Amino acid sequence: MPSALSTSSSAGIVCFHCGQPVPAGTVLFVPVEGIPRQMCCAGCQAVCEAIVTGGLADYYQHRQAFPDRGEVVLPPALAELGLFDHPEFQQAFVRPLAGGEREADLILEGITCAACVWLNERHLATLSGVVAVQVNYATRRARIRWREEDVRLSQILAAVAAIGYRAHPYDPQRSELLAQKERRTALWRLFVAGFGMMQVMMYAFPAYIAAEGDISVVAGGLMRWASMVLTLPVVLYSAAPFFSRAWRDLRLLRLGMDVPVALGVGAAFVASVWATLRGAGEVYFDSVTMFVFFLLGARYLEMLARQRATRGAETLGRLLPVFARRLSADGVVEEQVAVSSLAVGDVLLVRPGETIVADGVVRAGVSEVNEAWLTGESLPVAKQQGSRVLGGSLNGTGALEIEAQQVGEATRLATIRRLMERASAERPRIVAQADRVSLVFTVLLLVLAAGVGVYWWWSEPARALSICVAVLVVSCPCALSLATPVALTVATDALARAGLLVTRGHAIETLARANHFVFDKTGTLTTGRLRLVNVACVEGESRESVLALATALELHSEHAVARALVDAGPKAEVPIADEVRIHPGQGVLGQVKGVRLALGREDFVAELAVQALPVSFVSAQGDSVVFLAREGAWLAMFVLADSVRGAASALISGLRAEGCGISIFSGDGRLPVRALADRLGVEDARAELLPEGKYAQLTALQAQGKIVAMVGDGINDAPVLAQAQVSIAMAGGTELARNQADLVLLGDDLERLLLGRQIARKTQAIIRENLIWAFAYNLLAIPAAALGWVTPWMAGIGMGGSSLLVVLNALRIARRN
Repeated sequence: MPSALSTSSSAGIVCFHCGQPVPAGTVLFVPVEGIPRQMCCAGCQAVCEAIVTGGLADYYQHRQAFPDRGEVVLPPALAELGLFDHPEFQQAFVRPLAGGEREADLILEGITCAACVWLNERHLATLSGVVAVQVNYATRRARIRWREEDVRLSQILAAVAAIGYRAHPYDPQRSELLAQKERRTALWRLFVAGFGMMQVMMYAFPAYIAAEGDISVVAGGLMRWASMVLTLPVVLYSAAPFFSRAWRDLRLLRLGMDVPVALGVGAAFVASVWATLRGAGEVYFDSVTMFVFFLLGARYLEMLARQRATRGAETLGRLLPVFARRLSADGVVEEQVAVSSLAVGDVLLVRPGETIVADGVVRAGVSEVNEAWLTGESLPVAKQQGSRVLGGSLNGTGALEIEAQQVGEATRLATIRRLMERASAERPRIVAQADRVSLVFTVLLLVLAAGVGVYWWWSEPARALSICVAVLVVSCPCALSLATPVALTVATDALARAGLLVTRGHAIETLARANHFVFDKTGTLTTGRLRLVNVACVEGESRESVLALATALELHSEHAVARALVDAGPKAEVPIADEVRIHPGQGVLGQVKGVRLALGREDFVAELAVQALPVSFVSAQGDSVVFLAREGAWLAMFVLADSVRGAASALISGLRAEGCGISIFSGDGRLPVRALADRLGVEDARAELLPEGKYAQLTALQAQGKIVAMVGDGINDAPVLAQAQVSIAMAGGTELARNQADLVLLGDDLERLLLGRQIARKTQAIIRENLIWAFAYNLLAIPAAALGWVTPWMAGIGMGGSSLLVVLNALRIARRN
């Protein structure tokens, strides 16, 4: 091919790719459009081959100068894709997984309907090495998992581009910029369509009101030509996305929602142009411009509503600033560092009004911190030396020195963000069903429109085109596909604001249908902050010695009992425990200075103690009683007390008023469990249950036809949280419990669960309303259009209004009644 630059110089032959002299004896060539071109090195050869293979050989023809020496020589399209394969670049948004897999969140540009989601998922799933693809319609985010050894990320992005979309690494700032660009472009298209519609209506109006013969042939022809000229920008610019997306769908043998729209607009416009050129026949320029304007207006309002609904879910990603103030070891020197470079143990200075960037403990200073992102409570929380703080919280009036204990992806904020992302990536069953229905609906619509067009062509040809266009335009598969995902997106944001974090796609639907709630006791219905109220020792042992042994064992456990014993135990000179094994729901085994010890429930510890329980231990009462023994002898009994959460009674009463069954499943003893149940008015209270016992009891409830919601906080609740139809974990519980749960209750207010259930039930009701409206509208509008009762411009208003109505109805979920 001819090149814009010469490949020879006075100094000899230069590299066709970079323009540098080719070293003597180098024999490297790449065929570019059939002509062998010489390269100076293997690197230029590889890049040139990539450019040619990627279909970008025109780069060489149009370039005006060779790049500076050392510059990466790639055309922009190829350079951008290749950059994604660099490990340094991927660190910001790609997560390595087990088995050589990687996962990334991307923003997809060009997603306009459920068909776009389906197309991207199916297309990427065909790539060798792509393990999973999930695209969220409401947020335009795609979560992709692939095997690095089989496919590169750049190949995945190229595959997205090949079907007419564009992908970027997800980050909240870029997401907001793309949203602003989307709004700005949509507003310009709407402005052009509105201006064109008003001008065309000025020329069309005289024809509507004039009597026959009032307008001369010449004047009528001039008004038609003027209308055509004014309609051109509306069709070529404002309506361009409909045509491009319809062409993309047809090229890929797909029927998206823009296909009937493009057919209707295109047919009406072409027929009008033909009638204008011939000087005879009906023209529909006014209907075309009006339809495009109303449809764009409805989609613009729909876009605003959708972006508003998803903005709450994006907020967490923007809580942390980019930089933090780190103090030197002596606390004197202050330096500004990137948040991504912080490490555990760093001491951070947080000034008034600044955001805390890591989870940690206050080392110095007194202030009040706003933790509304976690608890939903706007009142600030007092913090002083020794207080725990969470990343994403806003510091109040005092400066704080904080020692970082969790940074980056280990913080509570990052954990919650990952759980929210998991929920947004999953597609509930009800959404998948709506997508399938809308696809079938589009196929049936095209068949029906063709049949209606043929019928009217034979019976009344003059009206055939107008009626066929009206049928294509009036239908609204958009409403069918929007009815469910928009409502779920709004509900997810509303629940998060109410203090209930959705982490699984099906959670909202199932929470609304749940008719039996099972609660753990410690840490769920009670605060979980046990305190040691009594210690009974056998003769020869002291309180200090048995507490030291208990502390040595419980340092390895996260249980509430363990925390209470550690808090009450000695702060120094704690012996070291070896061979510690935790038995969930039972206790801890270990060895201290060569002596085997057991700490936990009576039956568990008795296996090691062998002897009968001392009489002085039998009469002990308390919320939780645990025993300590060494091999062949009892050592001590610890009595701990807990307090009931303030909102527990209101929650139980509210659920019972809704007709829900209530059960308490606990691993604690019968006496404390029964006492709590009596206080809350719960008849079904089951005590001394091991994790497998809780699992069996919950399975038995499900066998009776119950839709069970499980609420728990500890590691021993993980099996039942996984088994329940819907599970709720306390935010203060263990990491495993939170990961197993479908929802996470932020803060300590149990009454938020009652509010969350009300939101979930309201969401289900609104989804039903949306679906009923979508079906009813189409059942009425399509026959009316087929009978000729609906004009194309009326159809445009109906279609746009139908889509807008389901979005506005979904926004009602966010309103507090």
